[in-house]
Amino acid sequence: MGSDHYFSASPASPENLRRIRVTLAGRELELTTAGGVFSPDHLDTGTQVLLSNTPPPPPGGDLLDLGCGWGPIALSLAMDAPHATVWAVDVNERALDLVRRNAESLGLDNVNALLPDDVPDDVRFRSIRSNPPIRVGKHELHGLLERWIPRLDERSDAWLVVQRNLGSDSLQRWLAAAFDRGYSVHRAATGRGFRVLRVRRHGSPPSEPIALPEV
Repeated sequence: MGSDHYFSASPASPENLRRIRVTLAGRELELTTAGGVFSPDHLDTGTQVLLSNTPPPPPGGDLLDLGCGWGPIALSLAMDAPHATVWAVDVNERALDLVRRNAESLGLDNVNALLPDDVPDDVRFRSIRSNPPIRVGKHELHGLLERWIPRLDERSDAWLVVQRNLGSDSLQRWLAAAFDRGYSVHRAATGRGFRVLRVRRHGSPPSEPIALPEV
């Protein structure tokens, strides 16, 4: 694709709409994807690992899928928590259009697919779920997480899936250093070459530390 990446704002590659079959939130679904977005032909392994190793989302409030692509995480959240508001955020306009198409086809009216700057500043999230765009580079990735993790509500968690050979362990160390006051960072799960990292924002008074087995 040359300089046309899945994190491009307006992909120049042909849209090439296609239908794929996936299982999300225990349902067999047929959804629309397209060229110029992340993993257009199947549910990628990292997202599968994340969805398999995170608890059910809070039943209400605001939930964030950061870097939503064509929407598997956002759609899963919306189906699992129909009374919550799901914010599907991406810089790729084509991806956002696909999320809207897929949400409409599933009858989900609790999904907002928006560019980052279009999310109201006062929204605080009861959960963040993300397969973040590691390939944007370390500086951009760190800036992305520094922007959104502080928008966690008190006593809430961000769940991130990162491939081990693309720097999951170094990212965990950076998260622990960058969010050293009022947060805790743990590796929650390992599977198929990926790590699931959990970032807990504590409250006032502080919530209990996360108790997790060694993995």
